[in-house]
Amino acid sequence: MKRRFDQLDVFTAEALRGNPLAVVHDAQGLDDARMAAFARWTHLSETTFLLPPTDAQADYRVRIFTPEGELPFAGHPTLGSCHAWLTAGGRPREDGVVVQQCGVGLVKVRRDAGRLAFAAPPLRRSGPLDATQLQQIRETLGLGESEVRAHQWVDNGPGWCAVLLDSAERVLALRPDWPRLGTLKLGVVGRHPAGSEAQFELRAFIGGGNFEDPVTGSLNASVAQWLIGAQLAPSCYVAAQGAALQRAGRVHIASEDDTVWVGGDVSVCIQGEVLL
Repeated sequence: MKRRFDQLDVFTAEALRGNPLAVVHDAQGLDDARMAAFARWTHLSETTFLLPPTDAQADYRVRIFTPEGELPFAGHPTLGSCHAWLTAGGRPREDGVVVQQCGVGLVKVRRDAGRLAFAAPPLRRSGPLDATQLQQIRETLGLGESEVRAHQWVDNGPGWCAVLLDSAERVLALRPDWPRLGTLKLGVVGRHPAGSEAQFELRAFIGGGNFEDPVTGSLNASVAQWLIGAQLAPSCYVAAQGAALQRAGRVHIASEDDTVWVGGDVSVCIQGEVLL
């Protein structure tokens, strides 16, 4: 049957500079195998399927698929799916706040300075990396022992761990040795010089699939929780991601009342119908 379909670019106000997302509306009747097959076919980092909620507190339910399988949560699919739902005429129960139901539970999305922002979900795993994992990361990235300033598990669903380096310049210069990364999902962050448009540069390396994600909402969310909580970052900042892939993603972070909000612009690239 015909279903509404959107392809969006998330974390950018300029199309083709962020992270693309495919969104299928009114996905009732599609089974897991069909959703997974379509996600493999789009071959984007994520494809989402919008469904009626099963929780009375939610406005809609989303299922998030990569070409390899389903995720309980991801950041740019949350913002993109919410944008698509609102554009299609969705009306939230509460003014100014949309409640998304997904694999990690309920996630709030609000309008913030003209853009959407989601409330970062709680971490599923935190704490420092062990010595073996840290050595694996150093070898993968070609880092000296003193170059890792801090490290942490920052898993809010996808399985992220992260390391903090001296500078954004060092982050951008990295050339990972993919076989050494194994199955780790690794975020790397470094600070830009004072006065820069963005305060931090992030890169996201996905082990197993051996690819770099252009702009990663879930990673930015959990890194912000870590850095702000450890007083390694201010309560509000802008993170840049994607320069190494000729993208220009911008992620707007704001910590308010113990909640980290992760915001970004969404640009529409394709609107139409899909036969599924």
